[in-house]
Amino acid sequence: MKKFMDKDFLLQTETAKELYHNHAAKMPIFDYHCHINPQEIAEDKQFENITQIWLYGDHYKWRGMRTNGVDEKYCTGDASDWEKFEKWAETVPFTLRNPLFHWTHLELKKFFGIDKILNSETAKEIWDECNAKLQTPEYSVRNIIRMANVDTICTTDDPIDSLEHHQKIKADGFEVSVLPAWRPDKAMAVENVEEFNDYIDKLVVAAGMKIDSFKELIQALDNRHQFFHDNGCRLSDHGLETALAEHYTAGEIEYIFGRVRSGEELTEESILKFKSVMLYEFGIMDHSRGWTQQFHLGAMRNNSTRLFNKLGADVGLDSIGDYEIGKPLSKLLDRLDMENKLCKTVLYNLNPRDNELIATMTGNFQDGSVPGKMQFGSGWWFLDQKDGMEKQLNTLSNLGLLSRFVGMLTDSRSFLSYSRHEYFRRTLCNLLGNDVENGEIPNDMKLLGEMVENISFNNAKEYFNFG
Repeated sequence: MKKFMDKDFLLQTETAKELYHNHAAKMPIFDYHCHINPQEIAEDKQFENITQIWLYGDHYKWRGMRTNGVDEKYCTGDASDWEKFEKWAETVPFTLRNPLFHWTHLELKKFFGIDKILNSETAKEIWDECNAKLQTPEYSVRNIIRMANVDTICTTDDPIDSLEHHQKIKADGFEVSVLPAWRPDKAMAVENVEEFNDYIDKLVVAAGMKIDSFKELIQALDNRHQFFHDNGCRLSDHGLETALAEHYTAGEIEYIFGRVRSGEELTEESILKFKSVMLYEFGIMDHSRGWTQQFHLGAMRNNSTRLFNKLGADVGLDSIGDYEIGKPLSKLLDRLDMENKLCKTVLYNLNPRDNELIATMTGNFQDGSVPGKMQFGSGWWFLDQKDGMEKQLNTLSNLGLLSRFVGMLTDSRSFLSYSRHEYFRRTLCNLLGNDVENGEIPNDMKLLGEMVENISFNNAKEYFNFG
């Protein structure tokens, strides 16, 4: 019987162990999509306790706690940090076979050297040990990033953001690249007229120009796109239920924009047309400056009206959606491709039923200009666990080129989540190791070792080419 989470955790064969320990483990981390706060890196923040760095903003844990019957005051409420940690510790034993159990203990071990199982009996001891370490200079945010061997971080930033924190990080000479990523979802969210108009008013200030027409809206966004580019951004991201590619005319779009700016509610047809033109225009901007675009597809958000009204978005009220993906995504990509304006693209699906759809969609638009120009993104959100990763890796292997895959990301708000890269790398090495043991691929450590190192880091470094 193997010991829980020993050095060979998830590695079932000698080949897998060699691939992980001699190749994957040594590679730096290229975290090209996350939601951590750049201000905390700029300030080199020192967290007061483990709850602040671990539980604040972590909707994965909140969902687990709610499911375990924990009152909301211990998740997002006004309970003390110790009380919240205690409730999480009581919940951990009930997360067996959920990835939260693995992530929790990987993070305790990697960052704090703690091998104990977290539960109600060990909670106070682990709380004290973690907090004592967090008080030391070695556990400032920048030092935690160094501890994780991170090379590059891409945050998630709105077009109106000042990027002042990214500028400070660079000016300080921090050796890890911390770059913005353009997330313009609010600039196309015309389904809420009041919020959209409030956003456009803020864009007017940020772009330093009037926005009285759709043409001026695109010019203002393009100005901000250039500002992001000047600050090192080379990557955009879109959080969508599905891609949109409705037919529209220039006259229709100007009319729709005028209506929404005058405060009128739009029809569903007008909303879809406006979002369609915006996705196209953002694609044109990204291509013009040599960026990569990302599409995160398929999340059904804010399902609980009761909790959403009380707590707002991003608190664990989202689930997998069952939207039509294929046809609109093909139309959007094809339109850009026909005009030779389709940039490098990473596609993520949240519904695992769409794995083969997305993997084959990427193959439609490869053009030989860049290895793996169109990427089937890593297992995302509800799929960034062992089973989801294996399914994504197997689908990509069957229908694309696994060797050209740009690998894993954290998609997290926590500085301790870099352990997800380790989790992914162990899963990858185990998959390849089993293939070797089964005689399905050659026992060529030079070939396989290079492949593992590339997927772990080198492919992303070369693909995104941030300079």
